[in-house]
Amino acid sequence: MSTTRQHPPGDLGREPDEAGAASTVPDARQWRTLSLAQASGIVPTARDFARQALHDWGWLPASTADRRAAAEDVLLVVSELVTNACLHAEGPEELRIGRTPKGLRVEVVDRGAGQPAPRTPHRAGRPGGHGMFIVQRLCLDWGVLRAPDAPGKTVWAELAAPA
Repeated sequence: MSTTRQHPPGDLGREPDEAGAASTVPDARQWRTLSLAQASGIVPTARDFARQALHDWGWLPASTADRRAAAEDVLLVVSELVTNACLHAEGPEELRIGRTPKGLRVEVVDRGAGQPAPRTPHRAGRPGGHGMFIVQRLCLDWGVLRAPDAPGKTVWAELAAPA
């Protein structure tokens, strides 16, 4: 799994738009966006937003244990990415969730300059430092996109749709 891929893999990822250019490839993904710049209770707000999107898209209520686990994985990844932005990147600016028939993409935009990475070696018994390890374990892929002329970054993660 990549931690620094500049472009998302396969057809799950969202291609960054060129400055001012209209995209010639239609994006089949349905997007939901939440501004977090002035929000209070950011992590619960982000989880509630993600939960509502999962309801609207038919992931919840889950009809099987596998579908319930897939929805819980999405909520956990949202929590971890937003929490990391709060702790390490001057806070999140925006949460975006995109859906295709194959899966979901979660994006958290922040102003931080740091590079998220799973703590190595991972120490399961110690408090803290588990966020990106959890994201790495639950997701098909994840990475970081940076705009060359702007501060901050977008940390993204992709999860498969439940069977």
